[in-house]
Amino acid sequence: MDRTAWIIVTLCVLGLIAWEIYVAKQRLLRPTPISATSPPPAAPSATPAIVSPTPPSATTVPQVTPAPAAAGFPEKTETLRNSDIELHLTNRGGGISEAILLNHIAENGQRVRLNSPEHVPIGAIVTVPQTPDLAEFTIARSGDNTMELSRTSAEGVTTRKTFSFPSTPRTKDNYLVTMEVAFRNEGAAAFRSPQRFVALGSAAPIHGTDYSNYTRLTWCVDGKAKGIDVNWFAEQNYPLVGVQKRPAQEFYSERIAMDKDGGAEWAGVANQFFATIVTPLSGKADEIWGKRFIAGGTETKPVYGIEGAMGMPPLDLGPGETKTLKFEIYAGPKLYAVLAAMDHDQAEIMNFGIWKLVSQFLLNFMNLLHRFLGNYAAAIVVLTIVIKGVLWPLQNKANASMRRMSALSPKMQELREKYKDDPQRMNAEVMKLYKEHGVNPVGGCLPMLIQIPIFFGLLSMLGQAVELRNAKFLWVRDLSQPDTVAHLPGLGWPINILPLCMALTNVLLMRMTPKTGDTTQQRVIMFMPLIFLFFCYNFAAALALYYTTLNLLTVLQLYVNKRQPMPAPAKVTPPARVRKRR
Repeated sequence: MDRTAWIIVTLCVLGLIAWEIYVAKQRLLRPTPISATSPPPAAPSATPAIVSPTPPSATTVPQVTPAPAAAGFPEKTETLRNSDIELHLTNRGGGISEAILLNHIAENGQRVRLNSPEHVPIGAIVTVPQTPDLAEFTIARSGDNTMELSRTSAEGVTTRKTFSFPSTPRTKDNYLVTMEVAFRNEGAAAFRSPQRFVALGSAAPIHGTDYSNYTRLTWCVDGKAKGIDVNWFAEQNYPLVGVQKRPAQEFYSERIAMDKDGGAEWAGVANQFFATIVTPLSGKADEIWGKRFIAGGTETKPVYGIEGAMGMPPLDLGPGETKTLKFEIYAGPKLYAVLAAMDHDQAEIMNFGIWKLVSQFLLNFMNLLHRFLGNYAAAIVVLTIVIKGVLWPLQNKANASMRRMSALSPKMQELREKYKDDPQRMNAEVMKLYKEHGVNPVGGCLPMLIQIPIFFGLLSMLGQAVELRNAKFLWVRDLSQPDTVAHLPGLGWPINILPLCMALTNVLLMRMTPKTGDTTQQRVIMFMPLIFLFFCYNFAAALALYYTTLNLLTVLQLYVNKRQPMPAPAKVTPPARVRKRR
């Protein structure tokens, strides 16, 4: 190879190494996630069990902080349940200590659990989220689908919470619960509360293959989602010079200007496939607070979860006055169709990014195909066939353009040899040759450019498509995870079959594609299968299934095109000019 080829290849290798380093930081060890299995809550102590956590550093790992318990009372729980979710309501702070999803299974065979007794209950109201004061509530059932929790403070203010499932025509995927909070001033003097925070609960990874950037604290302002993930709390450095950009952060806190932004419409915590979203219906939040915690892993490679709270404006109550606030709590899978049907842009928690429209369309179309086919692997294959069918005519034109360029290769090589000492003249003559023979040098790139948003839209969508969890296909046990069948002895490197099939079809596709461009470009293109293999090796098996199917269809199309006669190089006759009469 010449010098230019070596430079390009070296840059590609360095890029792959940088990507692998990034993946290694993002990839989680197999934890014992708090969201999947929850040890029994610790017995209450005589003093609050919460301690302010120590900021993490390179040498010390912060310890898991148990949830605070108010002094002097035993914890009691009651269960509120429908066909999709089971809520454990606790008298410790008057909220949801955990939500069990009855139709979703975690890796260990148990049902998926959101939040846990070790953390502040969802819907608990505290004044200082760093050191929450979880007072004792009385708890009583009020009907089959309603639970009431109440307490009276030392100031004579009674807080009464009512949890219930709203009526809905939906026969499945009902993960919404309403929380109505009534404050009544029983005292003789006016009462003004300090700012209060409503706890969002906690989120932690479900699978050992989850990426940490999916464990997020998210809130919505003016219909647009904002958020941070657990990596935000780590110290930030300039990697090349080793200078610290910012030390590790203990907490996250952001005020939201009510006069400018109007406040946050909702806030929530989420992992890769599940979320807890709290939406105030009687106002908006004016502050967001968050903290990360250790959810599993090892001392040298901890797995982090995140918990949060949203601040509500102070409350003024005159003597004998009652004010009621209403909240919606969604605790369930990130089902786009369900979230999009809600009234406050809750679907923005999907965080599809700049490929949002593409991801939404592909997800809805995949689910539509699944309704008819009953199998998500089949739906992905049919989705790929439809995409390829739409691009087929365009790819035919691109293939014809590449074949014409390939037919001109001898003449192009002659020009390169003739003007090898004058690159500008050489480029000008090559472009002149293209023009004379009616060849578009970028004609073969257009289908690839169109596939870029499709690829990244699928990548963003399939990374969070909870519908694919536990969906099987041949040897694949879960389309939302890598299709690992074994590990290399001694190295522990996973053996994923579908990405290897994708790489092999890429090689076959490359060998069938007409050779265009100079030898340097051709040698660089030879590394494309390796680059795709590195990028996609540990992604969801559904993505590798899509790309392998697409490659096979493209191979079929190239085979059909190659059976057509090879175009002979021929100059294009320019149209005759029509002389204008004066």
